Amino acid sequence: MRAAVILFAAAFAASPALAGENLVSGLSQDRIEIRSTYNGTEITVFGAVERPESGARPDIAVVVRGPATDMRVRHKDRVLGIWINTNREILYCMPGYFFTASNRPLADIASDAVRRQYGLGLAALMPRAAMGGHDPRPFIQAAIRAEERNKLYAEEGKGVEFLSGTLFRARVPLPASAPRGDYTADVYLLRGGRVIGKPHESRLTIDQTGTERRVYDFSRDNPLAYGLSTVAMAMAFGWLSSLAFRRME
Repeated sequence: MRAAVILFAAAFAASPALAGENLVSGLSQDRIEIRSTYNGTEITVFGAVERPESGARPDIAVVVRGPATDMRVRHKDRVLGIWINTNREILYCMPGYFFTASNRPLADIASDAVRRQYGLGLAALMPRAAMGGHDPRPFIQAAIRAEERNKLYAEEGKGVEFLSGTLFRARVPLPASAPRGDYTADVYLLRGGRVIGKPHESRLTIDQTGTERRVYDFSRDNPLAYGLSTVAMAMAFGWLSSLAFRRME
């Protein structure tokens, strides 16, 4: 990781001078291969501010999003002494993974309007659409709390570390339960509560490989055959176990 940062800094220093403050960023790795021993990992987003226009340190916000998914959120009420589902809302195109890091709390960096505009932080998370006929806000908040408990959503107000006046990095934890697919890591440069320029985007892929990939593809392409084969394997192992215990008696 340190070698990657050094090479990045050298390339940044050698880049030609252009007008205007901007930033560049990258990832410590852009592909994670899942094998049988996979137990989650951590990547690092690193970058540098180009041609800073002020001696004051800018603010940096990093937003990592996983593949979009539709979430079904149910609300339970107690009816005649029994808890039952009374309302349901479908939240379309919510990120399957969401992580935000900044050098200081986002509320101190930008206004609510700016955070909503650029999707900075958990409070700014919104689905593309919602269906259910209810006020979606309580359901969105419930979905965010659930994903926080599952360690798939997180926000770190001091997650960006400046290594020098212009170089910075942020560590991004990826649990084993993080969904497979394509991720984006957007890095925002802010001054005075405003986003400067366009965010710098990097891409990451989490995918299975080897035997795990073949089993995963088989389960997706032939779900019935996969289900029958797993039941048959369970029955076979149960039968073999019973034979072993009989011989031990």
